[in-house]
Amino acid sequence: MKKLRLGCVVMAAGDSKRFKGNKLLALYDGRMLIERALQAVPDKEFHRVVVVSQYPEILDMAKRYGFVPVLNSAPEEGVSLTIRLGLDALGKVDGAMFMVADQPLLTKSSVEAEIDFFKREPTGITAMAYGKRRGNPAIFPKDLFVELRELRGDVGGSMVICAHPDKLRLYQIEEELELCDTDSVEELDNLKRKKES
Repeated sequence: MKKLRLGCVVMAAGDSKRFKGNKLLALYDGRMLIERALQAVPDKEFHRVVVVSQYPEILDMAKRYGFVPVLNSAPEEGVSLTIRLGLDALGKVDGAMFMVADQPLLTKSSVEAEIDFFKREPTGITAMAYGKRRGNPAIFPKDLFVELRELRGDVGGSMVICAHPDKLRLYQIEEELELCDTDSVEELDNLKRKKES
């Protein structure tokens, strides 16, 4: 059986409008959110890992991790542009994982397990989930790349997932907090309290 060539796109280009400053540089348990995201990437599983961002400091950090930095110079066009830039930079792959960069409790072991789950049915879409709650990361097979490229505005992969409910497979995690993203200072503080309780 042919070995799957997988790519990973770390989406780190947003404006953090609900956060005071660049949220990806905010600290959670002593590490910046972007650091935690990059450390959750099991790079040995991927043919290529790209980090799409408008921020020079994040692009520099991507280089230090051995990942491919990709500048998004028009973040106001929304997440769809980040998706297109990421796919362009991945080159020829059989599937692409899209990771957001603001899930501070996401672990590398969970991402590795999700990849193994995808490999069992590599023609489907795999998304991380807790019960019926679907979240990120999500992995798409290459036959859906055209639809991902056709997205416009602040629209992400969920639109493609919703168009193909028969293809969706949920990888269930044991810790719901891994799915939690943080769009505001309050959400980050709340997540810290939940983790400690």
